[in-house]
Amino acid sequence: MYPYYGYGNSTYILITIAMLVLPFYASVKVQSTFAKYSKVRSLSGYTGEEAARRILAINNISIPIKPVRGSMTDFYDPIHKELALSQTVYGETSIAALGVAAHEVGHAIQDANDYAFLRFRHAIYPVTNFASQLSMPLVMIGLLLGGFRPLVGLGILLFAITTLFAIVTLPVEFNASKRALRSLEVSGIMSADELVGAKKVLDAAALTYVAAAMASVLSLIRLILISNRNND
Repeated sequence: MYPYYGYGNSTYILITIAMLVLPFYASVKVQSTFAKYSKVRSLSGYTGEEAARRILAINNISIPIKPVRGSMTDFYDPIHKELALSQTVYGETSIAALGVAAHEVGHAIQDANDYAFLRFRHAIYPVTNFASQLSMPLVMIGLLLGGFRPLVGLGILLFAITTLFAIVTLPVEFNASKRALRSLEVSGIMSADELVGAKKVLDAAALTYVAAAMASVLSLIRLILISNRNND
């Protein structure tokens, strides 16, 4: 019996289309929004790096900030306790740059305050990394072996771990954006009108994580449906 991949069934087709369309739409949205507000200079004149340092200082956090290549490659490293800002953020004075810089500082503040979801995400990251590499190969091999349920089930279980990671990422990112906007306002780095633009940038960025989580959930459902149909 050959494994059934479900491409002839409308349910599988719709799920597959959604898995492709959601991340694509989110990617286009964040890039267009970032590009728009990258052209709007903040009245304060702060660069992304300067804004990050000011917000860190207000929160009594002392960590290094380094520039990294690329665009939207910004991140906070909770292991080495350092902030990395991209070329389009580090030395730029745009509303988009300040919003992204403040967002990454938001993660540093979460770390300093032992934010539970950040701690949990960091704790399951090694397992998630392992699971992401093995889940699909195990499912495919299991299906090719005629629907060998233990192997397929293990693959699906591992994929479920990656889905959990994607879901846990959502409150981490939303909370970091909330902290960012509050910090930009309290510090006086941005006016109320500018915060509207910064919020749009951060909301668009958050959409990419929502799309990734939804795509992961849909992928998990699709794998379960394929497994069940193959064993009917």
